[in-house]
Amino acid sequence: MTNQLDKKSQAWSALFSEPMSELVKRYTASVFFDKRLWQADITGSLAHAEMLGHQGIIGKDDHAAIQKGMAQIWSEIESGQFEWKLDLEDVHLNIEARLTQLVGDAGKRLHTGRSRNDQVATDVRLWLRSEMDLIIDLLVDLQKSLVEVAEKNVEVIMPGFTHLQVAQPVSFAHHLLAYVEMFARDAERMSDVRRRTNRLPLGSAALAGTTYPLDRERVARTLGMVDEHGNAQVCQNSLDGVSDRDFAIEFTAAASLCMVHISRMSEELILWMSQNFGFIKIADRFTTGSSIMPQKKNPDVPELARGKTGRVVGHLMGLITLMKGQPLAYNKDNQEDKEPLFDTVDTLKDTLRIFSEMVGGQVNPATGQKEGGITVNAQAMEDAAKKGFATATDLADYLVKKGQPFRDAHETVAHAVKAAASHNCDLSELPLEVLQSFHPTIEKDVYDCLSLHGSLNARNTLGGTAPVQVRAQIERHHKRLA
Repeated sequence: MTNQLDKKSQAWSALFSEPMSELVKRYTASVFFDKRLWQADITGSLAHAEMLGHQGIIGKDDHAAIQKGMAQIWSEIESGQFEWKLDLEDVHLNIEARLTQLVGDAGKRLHTGRSRNDQVATDVRLWLRSEMDLIIDLLVDLQKSLVEVAEKNVEVIMPGFTHLQVAQPVSFAHHLLAYVEMFARDAERMSDVRRRTNRLPLGSAALAGTTYPLDRERVARTLGMVDEHGNAQVCQNSLDGVSDRDFAIEFTAAASLCMVHISRMSEELILWMSQNFGFIKIADRFTTGSSIMPQKKNPDVPELARGKTGRVVGHLMGLITLMKGQPLAYNKDNQEDKEPLFDTVDTLKDTLRIFSEMVGGQVNPATGQKEGGITVNAQAMEDAAKKGFATATDLADYLVKKGQPFRDAHETVAHAVKAAASHNCDLSELPLEVLQSFHPTIEKDVYDCLSLHGSLNARNTLGGTAPVQVRAQIERHHKRLA
């Protein structure tokens, strides 16, 4: 009797002569991680049931019973009263079994014309679509936070680096807006991936389609799987429909690149916060102390984000490896797509949310005032920009405008830099007669271009660091992100 009960707990058990081993049951079950797909599963099932009723494949009473039963299941799961059973393997069979318990044969008819293969492919797409919508919103929030800080620091000058060596002076706002551009591209990529994710596999059945007269386009429209013109978006090949996980890989690739951008910004925040730079302070609520060194404030959030980037990139490699050897169509390997995908979504969302608050600050509920997350030390930045002869290129440009070929000007300025280094001073501090000794065309106006502000203002081209250009970019971002 026990064996018979165990066998009946499986949707496919009539063929088998013995129950599944407990070890195999635990090894193959996915319910304790894929149960997060429950909303997508119910939503997809209701759309499928509506179509079955419209096509006359199930009766009106069965359709009504399915709707009523699913409403109760939704309520039970939301309230935490739903009992998830390991014996039922996954989210799909758990919900179907409870539906059948509630409404009888109508619940058994719901699976007409579909398989778990196309069902799970649909569920993951629906779930990921909604998660990408949240991620795109979070990317907008982070861009707004960066723009807000940039707007307050347009005139703040910092050294721009190449090879981590002082190169040319730039506006701190200009530097921050570089990350705004990166995160804008990340949002574009997410939108592009969402478009390809938003296609319906349901109706592919196990792999070959079905003999029932399904209206797949109706289901697609019900689920919002349409293009910008309202045309239903349906996977056009049943084999591909059940086995495709490109959308999950694409999403994880986009997430990895977004995390790489977060990691690059993290590295700079870590450097800027160090005593050797002292460019910024990060609010205490985003830092930690040391168990042994009482003077320490550690940038744990940026450090951990830098580490979590490797985790997300690892998930991308795992998903690509998962798919590389699979023949068509569905294989049990694909159960392993969910945990890395779920963790990638969770990691990216949490990281974007905390970085938005760390950069832009947050409203203190006690005071109603917004408390900034990053404090800028403008003087330290400007002092650092004066080191390393950051305006050397400006002197070369000055000589070019006086008629000297750039390569010759480059050589001339190199000698001037050597002289300034030997006198332990900046180029702007060299006497005019010394500068003129390197080239007779140099006049008193040279000091305008050798100043940090003169260097900034001179770069007044589209995309340049001149404050007038930076303010124009800030205005463009305000309009774009509104």
